[in-house]
Amino acid sequence: MNSTRPRYHTPIHDSARWDGFSFRDGDIIICTPPKCGTTWMQMICALLILQDPNFETVLSDMSPWLDMSIRTQSEVYAQLEALTHRRFIKTHTPLDGLPFDERVTYICVGRDPRDCAMSGWNHMANMDVELAMAMRASAMGNDDLEALQALDPPSADETLVGRFWHWIEKNTPPIHTVGSLLTAMHHYRLVLAARDTPNVIPVHYNHLKADLAGEMRRIAGRLGITVPTETWPALVAAASFDSMRSRADLLAPDARTGIWRAAEGFFHSGSGGHWRSFFDEAAQQRYDARIASIAEPEIIAWAHFGESSRYETRS
Repeated sequence: MNSTRPRYHTPIHDSARWDGFSFRDGDIIICTPPKCGTTWMQMICALLILQDPNFETVLSDMSPWLDMSIRTQSEVYAQLEALTHRRFIKTHTPLDGLPFDERVTYICVGRDPRDCAMSGWNHMANMDVELAMAMRASAMGNDDLEALQALDPPSADETLVGRFWHWIEKNTPPIHTVGSLLTAMHHYRLVLAARDTPNVIPVHYNHLKADLAGEMRRIAGRLGITVPTETWPALVAAASFDSMRSRADLLAPDARTGIWRAAEGFFHSGSGGHWRSFFDEAAQQRYDARIASIAEPEIIAWAHFGESSRYETRS
């Protein structure tokens, strides 16, 4: 492992897999915490690069998760080497764990952490975890699995609300867990620190929801991609939530491996805000106190709104 970068190592991914990877001019890395719109951004990149919404290739074959542990490193490297289009690569590794290359564009997506927590619940409920671990065993063996799992113990309360608060309040260091409030805020802190870097593009889920066409145009501009005027409507329509859900067999990550109990279930809901059903005044105060203890006001504001307007806590 490159000693200048932290190693993010969990049961499902290992950032050491980036060591030795050969970049090409124009490569794109989609760098997000889980459940922040990763697949949405992969679809947007596919549409901008191919400029045709009618592709029949599985999205995760066009845009593999390089550091996921269910395939061998050599298999993923070969898959990426065989791609002839401009490459766009998925990762949940924060910016400081990735090789930095000026030829590469890093698209970093953020989302309200409460929505990430809720989406994570649905994600895990829909996943065949036994199959995922069997795929990991086949790819690399599971000799290290017990030790890695011990570093990030699961919630003792398996209810939706219990797992929500476990995600919000657990203190597992980001290098040992792929999903938590602490990890998300670590991602966002790095994104804001790099926001003036020419090849880093911060994107927020709220902005994609509010103005998908405008955000797609902004991203295309930053990537140096020109799209004919008459092509835009079809591309934007294909990137809508309903359109993506209708093509879940192609667009859900690794959909054809059987890892999802229902591919459409991966696209559970794009609306967000479902945590409000149990967020009374006490819950709001609990959340405000927690997030204020681990992040600066500017980071908190960007996490929730994608801008620097103050997120008022009442802790």
